[in-house]
Amino acid sequence: MQKLIKDLIQKNNTKILLVVLDGLGGLPVKGKTELDAARKPHLDALAAMSACGLHIPVAMGITPGSGPGHLSLFGYDTIEWQIGRGVLEALGLGIELKNTDVAIRVNYATIRDGIIKDRRAGRIPTDKSRVITEGLQEKIQKIDEVEIIFASGMEHRFAIILRFSEPLPSGSASIKDTDPQIEGKPPLSVTAETPQAERVAKIVEKLIAGITEVIRNEPRANSVLLRGFSQVPDMPHFKEVYGLSTLCIAVYPMYRGLAKLVGMYAPSLTGNLKEELAVLKENYHDYDFFFFHVKKIDSYGEDGNFDGKVTKIEEFDNALPEILGLNPDVLIITGDHSTPSVLKSHSWHPVPVLLKSPYVLGKTCKRFTERECTKGELGIFPTINLMPLALANAGRLKKFGA
Repeated sequence: MQKLIKDLIQKNNTKILLVVLDGLGGLPVKGKTELDAARKPHLDALAAMSACGLHIPVAMGITPGSGPGHLSLFGYDTIEWQIGRGVLEALGLGIELKNTDVAIRVNYATIRDGIIKDRRAGRIPTDKSRVITEGLQEKIQKIDEVEIIFASGMEHRFAIILRFSEPLPSGSASIKDTDPQIEGKPPLSVTAETPQAERVAKIVEKLIAGITEVIRNEPRANSVLLRGFSQVPDMPHFKEVYGLSTLCIAVYPMYRGLAKLVGMYAPSLTGNLKEELAVLKENYHDYDFFFFHVKKIDSYGEDGNFDGKVTKIEEFDNALPEILGLNPDVLIITGDHSTPSVLKSHSWHPVPVLLKSPYVLGKTCKRFTERECTKGELGIFPTINLMPLALANAGRLKKFGA
């Protein structure tokens, strides 16, 4: 798809704004999804004049992680470009990765008597997490001549980079997560899945032992769970493929990392939706494409907090007039995946989407909900097709063929 698009690109001055309400889609609780229950007059009015539908990030029945969910929104084939969370986290935290590196996404966790009590260490405050991480960096700088780099993240999350002295062969990061993704069980052992990863796995075992010794007396963050072992891939950049200058507006490091991976400019932000809106307005005339990410809708879904997710949807709806005031040529509002609070996790369910431009039918949906989006003109379609739709509606694609 990207090769075809690249040959059809034509430049103009149009603006495309992609708003990703992370984990947007839901399932009914007492007959209503979170989108059903939310009071969102601006989103509902916008849906009525937009092209609506549902998109499938990977394939029917496949539950996407945040990386594949976003990559497909950007028009990248998620099967071809499988990227570990460690790379995304490290890039988002400002680490410039090399071909000598293995990046790891890490959670602080609470473990008692060898059993995981809290996979997220009570979502410890970012300031506290940073102090602990800086302490680790002071005490653990090398293991067997491999440089160890710690990068503080948001709340319980951080990243670790293992920097070897020479380039690593492909497959060196093929190591299973130590996070079993459930509480009440012990962490999983460090397991290399390829011969190339065995050397890295031995370093990781020593690393976990060293970290655990340093933080064992912390009341909540007394251990770590490692996920997303990965090496940096060589991906085609957004501007190269689509001819767009791009700005990522996201608070959480992982999403900035993903944006940087495809060549977007992604300044560090530490605030909230208000700060994100200010950055959008300040930079609106300087870029062609804007990736605007809103995280907390997903967080409440993962916590099983139906009412909290509803509240965050309503908060965005209250801010939507400021976005509409910029009058983008193409405005897309969607999610990267569904996170129904009833499941407390990502799910395989298609994701609601609306696309506003002067060149849509509109008037096929009355509200922005999962059920109403099934009636929309876009139907149910692969997420990878969303970027071509955005470009076409922005007048940025030439005719194909004679």
